[in-house]
Amino acid sequence: MNANRKTPAYSPDNRDDAPELDDEWFARADVHENGRLISRGRPPVEHPKQRVTLRLDGDVVAALRASGRGWQTRVNQALKEWIGKGAA
Repeated sequence: MNANRKTPAYSPDNRDDAPELDDEWFARADVHENGRLISRGRPPVEHPKQRVTLRLDGDVVAALRASGRGWQTRVNQALKEWIGKGAA
């Protein structure tokens, strides 16, 4: 027998060793409808963000990144505000 092989947590031959199917187990289980897997995760948004390529000066990018986590979201908000002011 291979010494590196892990032994299973339970043996299929001994049903007493099988894990209990509790509420937590069912909460993590996959959901199927009519044979199709229902995907989990965030629901689709009406106006999803788009990936773009934008070339900025190095010192600008360094300052934005130095401002901490969420800097891209803050840039997005600043651009929204600027466009709102420019459109008025």
